[in-house]
Amino acid sequence: MRLVSEPRELDVIVFGATGFTGRLVAQYLAERYGVDGDVRWAMAGRSQDKLETVRNEIGAPANTPLIVADSDDEGSLREMATRARCVLTTVGPYTWYGEKLLAAAAATGTDYVDLCGEVLWMREMISKYHEQAAETGARIVHSTGFDSIPFDHGVLFAQQAAEERFGSACQRVRTRVTDMRGTMSGGTAASGKATMQAVQADPTLFAPLIDPFSLSEGFEGPAQPDGDHVIEEELMGGWVAPFFMAPINTKNIHRSNTLMGHRYGEDFQYDEMFFAGPGDAGRQLADMMAAMASGMGGEGGPEPGEGPSKEEREAGGYELLVIGSHPDGGEVRAKVTGDKDPGYGSTSKIIAEAALCLIDDRPDTAGGIWTPAPALGAALFPRLIERAGMTFDLVDDA
Repeated sequence: MRLVSEPRELDVIVFGATGFTGRLVAQYLAERYGVDGDVRWAMAGRSQDKLETVRNEIGAPANTPLIVADSDDEGSLREMATRARCVLTTVGPYTWYGEKLLAAAAATGTDYVDLCGEVLWMREMISKYHEQAAETGARIVHSTGFDSIPFDHGVLFAQQAAEERFGSACQRVRTRVTDMRGTMSGGTAASGKATMQAVQADPTLFAPLIDPFSLSEGFEGPAQPDGDHVIEEELMGGWVAPFFMAPINTKNIHRSNTLMGHRYGEDFQYDEMFFAGPGDAGRQLADMMAAMASGMGGEGGPEPGEGPSKEEREAGGYELLVIGSHPDGGEVRAKVTGDKDPGYGSTSKIIAEAALCLIDDRPDTAGGIWTPAPALGAALFPRLIERAGMTFDLVDDA
């Protein structure tokens, strides 16, 4: 029986509201929904004083509920989870700080969304808690920020168009990042380091880290395209390079396909790369992007709690081109854009709307551990377009 059918005091709790990204999520909710409107939301973190300071600094109403909870205190997490329909957590790296909250959500039938891009941790959580979440009705959705919603829902959007146009999905889909203006924060850097440390401690984890189907419920699909090298691509008319988020997004998209009953086909192939442009300038940029991708998870970079300034977030943005190739020879091209820095300005809006979509628009999604496309489906598109500054458009007449 779905436990969350019992009345809950709150709709959404933002756990980690005093951190860099959590603060942005809370600010978005305050500016768009207030606190006495249709959305009953609260801020949560380890320190009452810090919560009060952030509440005042972001201009949230004085009566915004504040909840003290610690990622290492199971009792406080469980008590927090029972108060809300959904817990939204930005407290990472999830490998270090995430399991107790996810376990509390699974046990209490509470919906849950996060920003996780830590494949090994997600794989472990699926193994440990998917069945319990299915029993209690908790809908646990990983990767509901820039990784992986623009990509997962970008593919869903293109495949919906293919189904309408050709009668079935495209067997081969490529996503090319054609524009990305933004700054990596300390939280993103720390997540990469946490994954690398896990592999160093247990080298057997390297195999699932590179397996495109490691989140796909045991399904082993066809060989996938190699996106690990700089190449000159005729399809794009220029040079493409490895994209540093592809190892996360590709696994999530293959899991989405599996959870949707192989809607895209059991022979589905997918890759993501960064489009650098034509000529010598394109080649130089591609080489630089490849070096950046290979350096993710290394030493250096910003510290947790750091991130882009307001000016940088406002000046940021991104554009993806999703190209679907149908077995019959047809093609679908879809463009996905975001109006803010991808990891923070855009992510803070995306995850907030994903949480509200889950609890308000997707009551029929069953309990379990999900990726965004099957959990939220087409219901998320209007929220992303009307409220989160994103666009999804077809750009061809094929």
